[in-house]
Amino acid sequence: MRTVLHRMGLVPSRPAPPAPAAPGDVLAEAESLQVRLDGRPVLDGVDTAVRAGEVLALVGPNGAGKSTLLGALAADLPPAAGVVRVHGRPAPEWSAPELALRRAVLPQSAALSFPFRVEEVVRMGRAPWAGTPAEDEDDPAVDEAMARTEVTGFAGRPFSALSGGERARVALARVLAQRAPLLLLDEPTAALDLRHQELVLRLCRERARAGDAVVVVLHDLGLAAAYADRVAVLRAGRVAADGPPREVFSDHLLTEVYDQPVEVLPHPRTGAALVTPRREG
Repeated sequence: MRTVLHRMGLVPSRPAPPAPAAPGDVLAEAESLQVRLDGRPVLDGVDTAVRAGEVLALVGPNGAGKSTLLGALAADLPPAAGVVRVHGRPAPEWSAPELALRRAVLPQSAALSFPFRVEEVVRMGRAPWAGTPAEDEDDPAVDEAMARTEVTGFAGRPFSALSGGERARVALARVLAQRAPLLLLDEPTAALDLRHQELVLRLCRERARAGDAVVVVLHDLGLAAAYADRVAVLRAGRVAADGPPREVFSDHLLTEVYDQPVEVLPHPRTGAALVTPRREG
């Protein structure tokens, strides 16, 4: 009966999920991107690509355009010029349901007006899959996401009763439960303690190793150096440098970008870049 209704156009068809990506496939890209907010230019001529199997960290000082670039790559902010492509197609050509199967977005802050329980918030991440065969995976996807972010222990509590760090982890669990191949995370470690900062970045690495593309806005350059495959350093709405952290992070570049004397030293055990302000005495 449902098939007949589909043929008659009386039941809306569900969007097809994306085909599995191969390592290195570009899942999102910006080309000559310009974005204006309230008439003010925020991004000017940005080019970047996000590939399956890698973690790309967006770093830079306040106001450099990191969150704006993330929002543009998510197709949440329209370009004033240039183009954003998601899974190879210009972002405006995707419908909202199609985008929801292809990218999951974690905003800087998570606010809910109703007293949803934690498990209900995480389950919201499964909404794009309603009515598809993947709907059968809802329960295991929710359970796994809560376990990985260590929120299972308060699954029954109201979201509004949580601390800032707990809310941040629940919001991340919602994104993980969505199981989209492109993850766009805006400052996911900002409200977290040391243990959970490391947990979140390990999860980013794991998702990349599993074949997803992960873009994460970070202020902690040490975390970016330790966990990102690539970093894009933004300054005044432009990309000042883009590449592996060991190649991009230098005393000169970071001192110039942050207008603060900076030292970059190799970690004695891993060789990863350690970034610290240069202090007198």
